[in-house]
Amino acid sequence: MYEQAGKSIFVSSAVWLFACTLFWSTGVLCLQASASQGSTPQEAARLAGPAGIVTDETGAPVSRAEVTLNNGSSVLKQVTTDGDGRFAFEATPTDAATLTIEARGFRRYEQSLTLAQSSATPLKIVLAPAPFAEQVTVTATRTETRLRDTAASVVVLSPEDLATTGALTIDDALRQVPGFQLFRRTSSRTANPTAQGVSLRGVGASGASRAVVLADGIPLNDPFGGWVYWGRVPRESLSRVEVLRGGGSDLYGSAALGGVINLFTKEIETPTLSFEASYGNQQTPDASIFMAGRRGRWGASLAAESFRTDGYVPVDERERGKIDTPAGSRRADVEVTLDRQIGEQGRVYVRGSYFGEARENGTPLQTNRTHIRQLSFGGDQQFESVGTFSVRAYGGTQVYDQNFSAVASDRNGETLTRVQRVPAQFAGFTSQWSRSIGRRQALVAGFDGREVRGASDEQIYVAGRASSLVGAGGRERTFGVFAQDVLSLTPRLIFTLGARVDRWRNYAALSTTRSLTGLNAPTVVNFPDRTETAFNPRASLLYKVTDTVSLAASAYRAFRAPTLNELYRAFRVGDVLTLANENLRAERLTGGEAGANFAPPNGRIIFRGLVYWSEITRPIANVTLRAMPNLITRQRQNLGRTRSRGVEIETDTRLSSRWSTSIGYLLTDATVLRFPVSTELEGLLIPQVPRHQLTFQTRYTNPSLVTLGLQGRAASLQFDDDQNRFPLGRYFTLDAFASRRISRGVEVFAAAENLLNDRYEIGRTPVRTIGPPLLARFGLRLRLGAQ
Repeated sequence: MYEQAGKSIFVSSAVWLFACTLFWSTGVLCLQASASQGSTPQEAARLAGPAGIVTDETGAPVSRAEVTLNNGSSVLKQVTTDGDGRFAFEATPTDAATLTIEARGFRRYEQSLTLAQSSATPLKIVLAPAPFAEQVTVTATRTETRLRDTAASVVVLSPEDLATTGALTIDDALRQVPGFQLFRRTSSRTANPTAQGVSLRGVGASGASRAVVLADGIPLNDPFGGWVYWGRVPRESLSRVEVLRGGGSDLYGSAALGGVINLFTKEIETPTLSFEASYGNQQTPDASIFMAGRRGRWGASLAAESFRTDGYVPVDERERGKIDTPAGSRRADVEVTLDRQIGEQGRVYVRGSYFGEARENGTPLQTNRTHIRQLSFGGDQQFESVGTFSVRAYGGTQVYDQNFSAVASDRNGETLTRVQRVPAQFAGFTSQWSRSIGRRQALVAGFDGREVRGASDEQIYVAGRASSLVGAGGRERTFGVFAQDVLSLTPRLIFTLGARVDRWRNYAALSTTRSLTGLNAPTVVNFPDRTETAFNPRASLLYKVTDTVSLAASAYRAFRAPTLNELYRAFRVGDVLTLANENLRAERLTGGEAGANFAPPNGRIIFRGLVYWSEITRPIANVTLRAMPNLITRQRQNLGRTRSRGVEIETDTRLSSRWSTSIGYLLTDATVLRFPVSTELEGLLIPQVPRHQLTFQTRYTNPSLVTLGLQGRAASLQFDDDQNRFPLGRYFTLDAFASRRISRGVEVFAAAENLLNDRYEIGRTPVRTIGPPLLARFGLRLRLGAQ
């Protein structure tokens, strides 16, 4: 049933995407043609001044770049590039002038020219990416801040980084960031969604994410379980990704225990079309599209994606039986946005989205599927006198279905053990105010809240027959208030102080059990209401020793409240049964970091290094209760205290205008310090955390010839369980990308993940499971309008 439904979803989505692409591309070309044909000969004569086109290093036009013409003492003219990156000036009464071009994310460009030279031949200007000192982050302070002015550890993946990776999914692209990992080294291409929680800097991976993931300010973390559906944001709609490492609860509340991942989508401006389609081995077709346009003050966009793969058999070949089948997945998602500009510095928007997926998890009976519907709206307004206000509100419903089975010891048979349905409803909002006071102070304040209602409804099977119905669930309400002050004490010393107070309540929680084999009355257990409060401050200091070297230090607290899933839902993966625990309390983190940045003005080489330390009290972990040959039983419990400490080093080098490379290394010492209930765990390593992680990327960009990208990742041994009995060996993977432009806006590409076909371990339950083999694919990209 899932296979037929998945194929139907993909075929219909692919046809629909192709039709939309053809229709929209025709419209964009017509708009561009009409714009180019609209000028009269008189107008052409009038525009006799400097003119040209501005592109990035891949040849894509740069829209909304500010182009200024000055004579050294005053500004003569200023214009903005259009959707094709073009600009033109009227004739100016001077023989010599300086042309200056500035665009976000790019290095400032200057060129001396004479009016006669510039009028004779249109200029073609290629902008280089901005050096580290000029890059801008929003995540660190919830306002635009240059990276050189923040003490936080932030990595920004630019459009070029995302476009030249061999990875097919967003989470695999994020593996370029040292310290980023999902539970059990998995990828969202084939992993169960409950194993897609994020871990940063060795805080310990679990199904629930220990980092908050946002898309344009709205949480992507599952409201019931805390994991992340990475396919909910179509890749072609992304403009950049920011990763904040280290506790972020002072601004973002619960789940930001290890950091924040912020996905930013493209803005709606001039007519734009981005389309990518590819096909790879393992029967893996994929298509993603983003198209947008504006008429007057109204704008609209459509983003959609369709993906399917037959996957691979995850169980090691030496341990496979007759019931082991490929772990495949298929999904489709669509997102429609309508916005309107309010005045010169404001806008409001409304967005609707749908996401659906179906998965096979390695045996005939173990399947799951998800449907999520969400509606969001928001607005931004800037006032010169009082600052900028932003509001976001969202709500939706989702249904998650999953089947569990017991597998025979020889893996030649399986029996159904439970059929589970998890419905959930959610609604939330966030409101923020920010204001700059002169050049030395920036204030941020706001509040947010969320309401979640969810349950786990299960049908239990014994010996292949339904025996009972079990239901458990409840509601959760959270509210938080935050404030931050960024103060430049001197031109070289920046002090940041922020804090947040969160209060949440679990209520209306209960568990019911009804036998299907007798006449016994249902058993109902009402869980008491629970309330907790968390105060999370942060203080940071940044000192610019010179224009090249800066020192930074931060201290902070963070927390993560247990999810409804951890409190009330049990689950099974292979021969491991994990029980819920309604008595779980919030995890609390205390941490700090200190380091140095080296960034010369020429931007040729950038070095960042720091040491970090964090301790988590009451961390939630899966503790083994008993281990039998065919069944390992675990329960979610609060441990006493864990500690993660280590070193983080990154370097970016721009060898030439075409070659760039980056290297990152993370050393993590993550151990259990105290666990009075089970003292034998004290001193052991935290599961799913390798001691060493290394990443590197290199890119060659020559739009007229070829674009190449190479990404590598290595990790040392880690353990799959709390008792350190099941080690997962070290591994190294290599991804590659190559593309060639065949005409304006059209390019073909080839990409490969796990190029060396390293079959590394990803799980021991205790059956050994392995990572995906080589995935090679070929595809086509279409870019029209501004990108």
